[in-house]
Amino acid sequence: MKNIIFMGTPHYATCILKELIDQKFNILALFTQPDKAVGRKQILTPSHTKAFLLENNINIPIFTPTTLKDESVFNEIFKLNPDFIVVAAYGKILPKNILDIAPCINLHASLLPKYRGASPIQSAILNGDKKSGVCTMLMDVGLDTGNILENIECDIKDKNAVEVFELLAHLAAKLCVSTLKNYNSIVPVIQDENLATYCKKIKKEDGLITLDNAKKIYQKYLAFIPWPGIFLNNGLKFLELELVDELKQYSKEAQILELEKESFLLTCKQGILRIKKIQENGKKILDGRTYLNGKRLKCGDYLY
Repeated sequence: MKNIIFMGTPHYATCILKELIDQKFNILALFTQPDKAVGRKQILTPSHTKAFLLENNINIPIFTPTTLKDESVFNEIFKLNPDFIVVAAYGKILPKNILDIAPCINLHASLLPKYRGASPIQSAILNGDKKSGVCTMLMDVGLDTGNILENIECDIKDKNAVEVFELLAHLAAKLCVSTLKNYNSIVPVIQDENLATYCKKIKKEDGLITLDNAKKIYQKYLAFIPWPGIFLNNGLKFLELELVDELKQYSKEAQILELEKESFLLTCKQGILRIKKIQENGKKILDGRTYLNGKRLKCGDYLY
């Protein structure tokens, strides 16, 4: 049975780790991000993968180095003598001396070379892609530039980021097992650099919207669930919405077009949105109609 060092941090990685354990791979150790202070009370919280092992009393050594560049970390990994190092959304770059210890296989949540980088799932949704997928990649010193081992494609149309993360996590888990079991017979495929695209880490300010294009707002809404969400310059958050029309042109945005039982239709310069749940800064979540009633806004008025 293959001896594996697993490196991963969020829920996506936990799905893969769990599958490897269920399939009886010998997990030598988990490397994950250090505990982080979370929430207003700044409670020190372990990563999802670490919490999974601790809560299920799974006896696998856990390492949380702040960097992989220390000689002591290299020595620890070298001493464990893995057959493979499996990496899934770990959040740290592996230096060359670690990459040289054993084949390092990354579970990347896109069909490389598309969406190399930190936010492949959100980027695919933002761009309105109907298809995405996951691949196993033999890691090298570049950013997601290694040879592709295997991949799986799937449909992501109208799915939000939470749903796509869940879908790709389970596909990645199955794909990881396949790649490890069939590694010696897989012919790696070199990535086509001409097709490469890159995506950046998502920041809070990426959630800011203007009511210019309903379709783009809808894709942002899907991509930024649960964080950072989408919000107007005045801080008003749209927590639940639907795309009603993406083509109609309006001379002015933010007009209330129609009142519904628990929602309302809102114009953009191009297109119409149905606003179902809304929240002002520091206030409770309201359905769209209740919010308008509280502001004494009616059909034909402007939201701002």
